[in-house]
Amino acid sequence: MKTIITGSSGFVGKNLTAYLNKQNIEVQDLSLRATDWKNHIDKHATAIIHLAGKAHDTANTSSADEYFKVNRDLTIELFNEFLKSNIQDFFFFSSVKAVADTVDGVLYEDIMPKAVTPYGQSKLEAETYLLNQQLPAGKRLFIIRPCMIHGAGNKGNLNLLYKVVEKGIPWPLAAFENQRSFLSIDNLSFLIVEMLRNIEVASGIYNFADDETISTNQLIEIIGKASGRNAKLLNISSSLITGVAKIGDKIKLPLNSERLKKLTESYVVSNKKIKTALHINKLPLSVEEGLVKTIESFK
Repeated sequence: MKTIITGSSGFVGKNLTAYLNKQNIEVQDLSLRATDWKNHIDKHATAIIHLAGKAHDTANTSSADEYFKVNRDLTIELFNEFLKSNIQDFFFFSSVKAVADTVDGVLYEDIMPKAVTPYGQSKLEAETYLLNQQLPAGKRLFIIRPCMIHGAGNKGNLNLLYKVVEKGIPWPLAAFENQRSFLSIDNLSFLIVEMLRNIEVASGIYNFADDETISTNQLIEIIGKASGRNAKLLNISSSLITGVAKIGDKIKLPLNSERLKKLTESYVVSNKKIKTALHINKLPLSVEEGLVKTIESFK
């Protein structure tokens, strides 16, 4: 079995490549930055896993055009090459943000899409194009919508939270109550391999998330436990914190409205559909096990 991966130099790409290699699955790196990338596609590979894309810029410094050129237009070009090839499977890594910037209750795959940001809109437009194409017999299309992915080498908000706890700084957002879904890179990699090997899994949209959810306050406590620190939770008025974040929107502060939202909102994602398709009851790592593994890599 051979898979082609775009975006293999990124956080997900590096970890997924290593996991696939351990499973004796050959990987071809495909850089879409090369002008002649179409000439480097192995037309007889088993699958294309399209990870390359422009990530959500929380500082809001990127133009909308950049998102659409990379996340929509390049995806369409790559998918059209897939349709002309003998490659069986196409995995497009979209995002839960393609359909819901905020979630009331639980996010399922059949939600009516409502992308808000250029990032989400560009991913959704790519999804729409792919889903509207006629798939030749023997080919499968998987739209993967992961929630917040983490693992060794991850430089996102988890790393920021770790630094806060490690320095003994009290967590100032304890007044915000929420529940969030996370996705361990190990669980992500496991699901991809299972989908590659199980030819009965039907084309479609699949959410990727760990089995359980946790609150940010619980996350802070897990970080403290994993790093050997005594996590401190500080209850400051949520309205005061929101005001400080708005100031951060105008001048460069560690906290702005976008980051505050990411740290305190509830965002619960169901993984029931993919587990049902694969006939599995439980992912390899619990949410806490996955988070502890990530946090220990920060030391």
